[in-house]
Amino acid sequence: MSRPFLKMNGLGNDFVVVDARRVAFPVTEAQARAIADRKSGIGCDQLIVMEKSDRADVTMRIWNAEGGEVESCGNASRCIADLIMTETGQSTATIMTKGGFLAARKAGDKLVMIDQGKPRFGWKDIPLSEAFPDTRHIELQIGPIDKPLIHSPSVVNVGNPHCIFWVDDLNVVDLGKVGPMIENHPMFPQRTNVELAKVVARDHVILKVWERGAGLTLACGTAACATMAAGFRLKLIDAKCRISLPGGDLLMAVNEDTGHVLMTGPAAYDGQGFIPEALLA
Repeated sequence: MSRPFLKMNGLGNDFVVVDARRVAFPVTEAQARAIADRKSGIGCDQLIVMEKSDRADVTMRIWNAEGGEVESCGNASRCIADLIMTETGQSTATIMTKGGFLAARKAGDKLVMIDQGKPRFGWKDIPLSEAFPDTRHIELQIGPIDKPLIHSPSVVNVGNPHCIFWVDDLNVVDLGKVGPMIENHPMFPQRTNVELAKVVARDHVILKVWERGAGLTLACGTAACATMAAGFRLKLIDAKCRISLPGGDLLMAVNEDTGHVLMTGPAAYDGQGFIPEALLA
């Protein structure tokens, strides 16, 4: 049977959302790829499936465009939270993901704040394939040994793994070419998201993102969370910071009492329809 879906986006990071709280929607990697295909499918960066939860308002499952299921998606979290709050008429919502429990609240008209929780910096938590007692910078570089183009990234897990290179020039490398190399580097047994981050001021960072399993993206919420966590830890930025992505800005903060990372940004509805049966074969 075909299934109804919503099309949503957060700063251009777009999703096909299927509600499976009443009728199950099992997904194979091939089906996720077919739905996400922008030529022969519906087209999206991620397929999102809403399921029942006994611990939160909803469980959110996420498949990237390449077909693999992943733990977290910050932009999708805002969209799902907005759906739940619209449905319940409440100003708060909770979401369970493979990356952990998320709490959300309304922050304005179609603006949602997500508490992404406490970032994890231990090398086993990211995870890395070898021990680094200090993950503020690890030994990894792209380019000549004596003059690398990018090097010494920060690594952090905010529900999924991230590798952040601090740069003065966002065009120092072609992220479309080096992103896949770093994503699949042996250092990252579960692969990684990759960011180039330029600190413009203590309250402003510009970000480019290669998203694990999705490629170059207009926006990545967890990348902004990871950059906020790592930058604050390095004392490069303040506890409140605007992070600019190609698709727009996210307002970020670190709760200095709890260490939790807070993300505020938009959720947008693009349309609805039915997934053709052929894509579910």
